[in-house]
Amino acid sequence: MITGIKGTRLRKAVAVAVTSGAMLATGALTAAPAQAVTAPSIVAKGGYVMNNSTAKTLYTKAADTKRSTGSTTKIMTAKVVLAQSNLNLDKKVTIQKAYSDYVVANNASQAHLIVGDKVTVRQLLYGLMLPSGCDAAYALADTYGTGSTRAARVANFIAKMNTAAKNLGLKNTHFDSFDGIGNGNNYSTPRDLTKIASSAMKNTTFRTVVKTKSYTAKTITKTGSTRTMAAWTNTNTLLSSYSGTIGVKTGSGPEAGACLVFAATRNGKTVIGTVLASSSYAQRATDATRLLNYAFATN
Repeated sequence: MITGIKGTRLRKAVAVAVTSGAMLATGALTAAPAQAVTAPSIVAKGGYVMNNSTAKTLYTKAADTKRSTGSTTKIMTAKVVLAQSNLNLDKKVTIQKAYSDYVVANNASQAHLIVGDKVTVRQLLYGLMLPSGCDAAYALADTYGTGSTRAARVANFIAKMNTAAKNLGLKNTHFDSFDGIGNGNNYSTPRDLTKIASSAMKNTTFRTVVKTKSYTAKTITKTGSTRTMAAWTNTNTLLSSYSGTIGVKTGSGPEAGACLVFAATRNGKTVIGTVLASSSYAQRATDATRLLNYAFATN
């Protein structure tokens, strides 16, 4: 038994040692104060990121400023198509000359669909979202709009896009096109676009399409033979450069600049966001990468 003053000191020393050991084991003494993660600087004029499960805002930069959205508009195009009742993804759509003429006249991104070919709705969704085909967008709008003329059907489809935005409670979004080639009244915000994408990502088919890097469609020609199309490559480079990326869609245009709606999952957490009006395709990917890193570090 330890006795006397020396013994008391020894007992205290042992107690301190035991306590310290326990604290070291739990990391209580070794844990440095949490270093505040600095919000990143991005070149894009607008940005927004949220936790996809909780909708908690993780980053904002001019998040509610209306801007031209380029082909990120096609997220809503796909969402409206996939919301159709009794949707048959294997339904065949015959490609019209009007779709081809449209992309040529507008020098628009296209899936290079061949006039007269029969293409399934599923294939059109890949053509819409991977190479950002405005011809595929036109085909879908013409197919799923209601009206006796093509112009009426397209107008009706765009109205459905605006109704869908209203149903999501979005105040700063308006569509006047099915593909982002607007007529001066096609706009959204980083926050609104992120919410549209988050809603679209609830659909299994949408999720499957937007995370696909490359897709080869086999279409039916006028004569009934099978045509193997050139592979469609996803314009979203994050799918290859950022681990955990699951979507979503690029956009660009003279007014829109370089845009990207993005989503990634790491350690069971999914974050989703948007950058609008970045300076280049490479820069929008860099901006998105910075925002993803920041979101995962702080979320």
